[in-house]
Amino acid sequence: MKTNKLIFYISLVLITCFSCDSFLEEEPRDIISPENFFANDADARQAITGLYAVIKNNSIYGQAGLDNWYDNGVDIIEPNRTHPIFEVMGNYTLSEATADASNQKMSVSDTWQNLYKVILNANVIVERVTGNGSISEDVQANVIAQARFMRALAYWHISNLWGDAPFYTEVLTLEEIATLRRTDKDIILASVLDDLEFAQNNLQSVVPDEERGSASKWAAAIIEAKIHMQAKNWQAGLDKCLEIINDSPHSLLSTYADVFDPANEYNAEIIWALDFAKDVTGQFEPAFPGRAFAGNNYWRPSLFNPRIRDEPAEIEGEEPEEFAARSDALKAALKANGQEFNGTGLQIASKDFAEKFPMNDLRRPLNIMDSYAGIQLNHTYMPKFMNLNFETSPRFNHGDNRLVFRMADVHLMAAECENERPGGNPDTAFEYIREIRERAFATQGEAEAILGLSQQDFREAIYDERKWELAAEATRRYDLIRWGIYLDVVRNAEFKTYTPNENIQDYHVLLPIPLNDLQLNPALLESDPTNNGYR
Repeated sequence: MKTNKLIFYISLVLITCFSCDSFLEEEPRDIISPENFFANDADARQAITGLYAVIKNNSIYGQAGLDNWYDNGVDIIEPNRTHPIFEVMGNYTLSEATADASNQKMSVSDTWQNLYKVILNANVIVERVTGNGSISEDVQANVIAQARFMRALAYWHISNLWGDAPFYTEVLTLEEIATLRRTDKDIILASVLDDLEFAQNNLQSVVPDEERGSASKWAAAIIEAKIHMQAKNWQAGLDKCLEIINDSPHSLLSTYADVFDPANEYNAEIIWALDFAKDVTGQFEPAFPGRAFAGNNYWRPSLFNPRIRDEPAEIEGEEPEEFAARSDALKAALKANGQEFNGTGLQIASKDFAEKFPMNDLRRPLNIMDSYAGIQLNHTYMPKFMNLNFETSPRFNHGDNRLVFRMADVHLMAAECENERPGGNPDTAFEYIREIRERAFATQGEAEAILGLSQQDFREAIYDERKWELAAEATRRYDLIRWGIYLDVVRNAEFKTYTPNENIQDYHVLLPIPLNDLQLNPALLESDPTNNGYR
């Protein structure tokens, strides 16, 4: 397949993969091609850096990409106002056409295309590095493991969101890619597990400080455990969770708030977080093409930060001067704390989540904020992802990391696996989450309130425990679907902005393949002419 077209294609892939400020300043004659790249260890490492740049862009982990498809329209978060980024999922107006209809770089189409960009770049890297005598064996092993991990990550998300999908693990020509049919999800996941096994055997257990933000073997391990659980292979899931708990360098922190402290982003509980930096421009595609937000720096925290013009809440019968006085008091309190309401408020705690979150749960203040300095707010915010410091974290220019996986999730997974496996014991399962419960409640009695339950009652307790512990960490929709309760939960939830509970349909368990992709490749409809029920 070494055609001229393929060489041009790979060159284009590498250009996309290695987009960065310095590269964009090069003359066209210096554009990378397969013949003059992958010539040494540094080239191979740069390739992986470029691959991480793809997963950090807006439609995947950068801003509201995967958040939109895993959390919006469920029962945890919602926007504080109608907005095109969140409309299709927040209000279930999804269709083949609306999957394409966005200029926000956060549409279904953008996520689909960028996940496949990860895959095709990973395929090129694996092919060009494997057996390359110009690259040391140690670097070959690590680079290939990183590439295969990210390929597995991309296919895992694709199978979660679309089910059956185009699948390939080698370098193909454009013509070949354009005729791929959908492959059975189970076949895709079998390949994902193979990639994850390779990654765990070849990635580091502890990531050095200078490589922070890259994945360790434990990031691959947690995805493997999730896949076992999704397939109801409970013992395999438990074994993998216990391997992470017993053998990894990660552990639960003593307090919930410490996990989300912006000054301690590399704490022991975090298994994997993507590293972003303040004042670093061009980290990914702009969220709003043609509009500059601090040089297109990282601004996911701004989605959770309040917008000052929305606050404070109006009080019925209040005179304008009284409202103005409270508004001034709010601004004064913020200034005294070195803070600003400098965000967009586009991700707030949903009405349902705020009303149901237990009042005695010590995690509540990190998930529910409806007042500031005693001043009632108009919206209910989620402080765990906020950063209001106007000096270190200005609007649309944050240096906060993007949390992907942490140990609390693993402990909750272990408890669920123990409860569900043949011969499992709910009381044994509780011990895996005892520390989580103890840091969430002030007394031992409150922490042990779910001890001694039946299997079914403990199962339902886990449903809630994952909801309160992992709120807005891109797990909720995935969990509800694998539990088989997604539609019921959404239909019985209450919302402030949209009405997803009224609009959700049975087929919304999957996303539609975008219309433009169907038009380019009609073969995508051969195995399912309904496009996941959307036609």
